[in-house]
Amino acid sequence: MRTIPARRIRHYLVIAAAATLLPSGVAIGQPTPSSPDSVQEFDDIADRAVPRAHCDDTALTETGLQGDVPAADRDSGRSTNGYRCNITRLGGYAGRGGGITSTTFDHCAYLGSFFPGDLVGPTSGVQVLDVSDPANPVLTDTLTAPAMLAGTWESLKVNETRKLLVGVGVPALTGYGLIAVYDVSDCAHPVLLNPGPGTDLAMPVPLTGHEGGFSPDGNTYWSSGVLPGIVSAVDLTDPAQPHVIWQGMPGTSMHGLGMSADGNRMYLANNLGGMSVLDTGAVQRRDPDPQVPVISQTTWTDGWATQHAIPVTYGGHPYVFAADEAGSGGVKVIDISDDSRPRVVNSIKLEVNLVANRAAAIASSMGGSVFAYDSHYCAADRPADPTALACGWISSGIRVFDVRDPFHVREIAYYNPGALTGHNAELWNSPHALASIIGIPLLSAPSVMQALNQGAFDPAQAVSPRSGEVALGDLSADWCMSPPEWHGPQLWVTCADNGFMTLQLAPEVYAPPADQHSTVGS
Repeated sequence: MRTIPARRIRHYLVIAAAATLLPSGVAIGQPTPSSPDSVQEFDDIADRAVPRAHCDDTALTETGLQGDVPAADRDSGRSTNGYRCNITRLGGYAGRGGGITSTTFDHCAYLGSFFPGDLVGPTSGVQVLDVSDPANPVLTDTLTAPAMLAGTWESLKVNETRKLLVGVGVPALTGYGLIAVYDVSDCAHPVLLNPGPGTDLAMPVPLTGHEGGFSPDGNTYWSSGVLPGIVSAVDLTDPAQPHVIWQGMPGTSMHGLGMSADGNRMYLANNLGGMSVLDTGAVQRRDPDPQVPVISQTTWTDGWATQHAIPVTYGGHPYVFAADEAGSGGVKVIDISDDSRPRVVNSIKLEVNLVANRAAAIASSMGGSVFAYDSHYCAADRPADPTALACGWISSGIRVFDVRDPFHVREIAYYNPGALTGHNAELWNSPHALASIIGIPLLSAPSVMQALNQGAFDPAQAVSPRSGEVALGDLSADWCMSPPEWHGPQLWVTCADNGFMTLQLAPEVYAPPADQHSTVGS
């Protein structure tokens, strides 16, 4: 791996425009001139796939590249049967689609809402499921605070310590002012705690939202906007009175985050591909006029739209799993022992993500809409010495990896649900169905450009019978974007089209550790 000093490009116009959106009296936090800033390239690890899973006799295995849904399978209808390896589906609740990301707590699941389709039908807003019987999840409630009706995008999170569920209203990419805080002590029947600020439309909380997550103690919810990259610290000490205590713009387009166990560090994903480390200790301590300096900014050219970060430790040594939402970047393993100079030390990818296979990926994903075969949200089975990592890998389905050795990761199971081809009009709460007015996998464009620059893209291999499907996609492969959360040997997960599913891992490939504690990092 080589580290190259980056030429910092300041986006004066964007910053100036963003500053006008901030409430008076709240400071804008920008990187200090001394903040280490680097671009990392790691050709030696960036273009290799993890070993394939060895499947049991009941498998319905993939027919092509690892992670691919071949054009022939999409066009013949084979993809409607899905693919599975060392995983059995126990049950599910489809509803009208599963939003972008969802979350679970105790014996319940909360299905994210996607505006405006979530307003159609009898179950508007966020759907609450009782999963006491994993084979038969039951709808018990719908959450209809304005933030939940406006679409929760990737903001829907639970803090187990305080038993709080929070969602921010995001109608289209970035939202403003709406936040809902629920008590989930009775997880099947959440109780709204903030009927005033954030819920009363005359009392907006001055935040921008897209993504978000909690500090470990549950006293702070961090809301992250995308355009512009404003991050807000929302004090939830009194959940009835959520209010912003710090706000800043660590970069022009920030995404999801992960928090250290003590709440003093934030690992903030960069939409341009990378991760910033922020010192959040002053907010955690509730210092007067808190400042949140940027300790380091690391970017990379392999993958972009970095989604979120999961801090973990191996033998006490700190690392982060960071997933790239686009550009075939996969999941980075980052050494953060020196948080002023994080180092990418490994990369988790599927065969379909490799440079040599970019043309084949384009050939099969045409007509599938803007996303293709990229990682999105992951969950480790415990924060200290994790044994497994499960990821929603968009059109590649759910992928499960053995990560006991972070330098030698291998795949142990996968589940790609049967495609709901042609059911677009029924899936009002599915971002996949609504986005399928576009058929081109636009977010694969940077990886295609990389392959072209390396002379590794053969346009002839990118041509398939699907090449003309530039609009009105057919849902020939689902989008699995939510984190697959660990519940013993089960994964509880939501995909855009198929909705909520309970999946059982084969005991031959996964034994839950006694201290299993599913974590998405925030």
